[in-house]
Amino acid sequence: HFFLSLSFNFVVIALEEKNIISKLGDNATLSCIYNKKNLQLKNLRVYWQIADDSYQEKCSVVHALISGQDDNINQCIHFKNRTQLFWDRLKDGDFSLLLLNVSQSDGHTYKCVVMEKTEFSEVIHQAKVVLSLAASYSQPILSGPIRNSDSTGEEVTFNCRSGNGYPKPNVYWINKVNNSRLSPSETEIIAHDDGTFSVFSTLKVKATSNMQIECSIENEMLQENLSANYTQQKKSSDSATESDENLGKKGRGAQAAGIIAVVFVIGVLTALICWLWKRKSSKLVSYRGNE
Repeated sequence: HFFLSLSFNFVVIALEEKNIISKLGDNATLSCIYNKKNLQLKNLRVYWQIADDSYQEKCSVVHALISGQDDNINQCIHFKNRTQLFWDRLKDGDFSLLLLNVSQSDGHTYKCVVMEKTEFSEVIHQAKVVLSLAASYSQPILSGPIRNSDSTGEEVTFNCRSGNGYPKPNVYWINKVNNSRLSPSETEIIAHDDGTFSVFSTLKVKATSNMQIECSIENEMLQENLSANYTQQKKSSDSATESDENLGKKGRGAQAAGIIAVVFVIGVLTALICWLWKRKSSKLVSYRGNE
């Protein structure tokens, strides 16, 4: 009788539909609000279902409220202990459902059906909520070559990696000198057991004298764009020579300071010995005079 009433009244009720995005592991609120106050809960039945036709055979009840009480005897096992209504809002027509610890398998279109029983049961409100899941990617790590100053024109390789995101990302390589898009030589997306993805992308280009490369990881669903930048690091022989000269100067300076310190210590010891010798001599003279 419930499904007959549902199909019969479907055409006369304005059906809301909302799209929400939740991050994996978070709690999601599926909205279902009937703008009528002081409802008699004992006369109401509220059903949360999955609206996807292909899934209804697997799961017909996500959550049920009958005559003001939870009645989840027929609740799908996947949702056991993971759904809650907001009890303080029910009388004001807020039948929203809190879904705990969402995962990829919760990504469905959900339907809220509110029925009122007076002389006969009728559907007084319906709502649809499309739940999409997403996860932020990690800050990308970009590695590139340490070049010699004479390596212009040779092929160099850049690697960019990021992980633990969902859904699959878009990967962009950008030449920051002129903001032109570069084509990666290879991009690999790896699926993990928890449903998230990691991405590993490789770029091979001809080296220039002024390379500035950016790797960008985009999560369209979350509208997040994370990037890492590379500015060339020249390993110049001139700077190496200059560094060696500085080290030599520092070494010679340290050697001179050491010699000065030794001379100073010897001088102090000599003065101390002389002072002790004079003191001993004066005592000896004094002793002879007394005799």
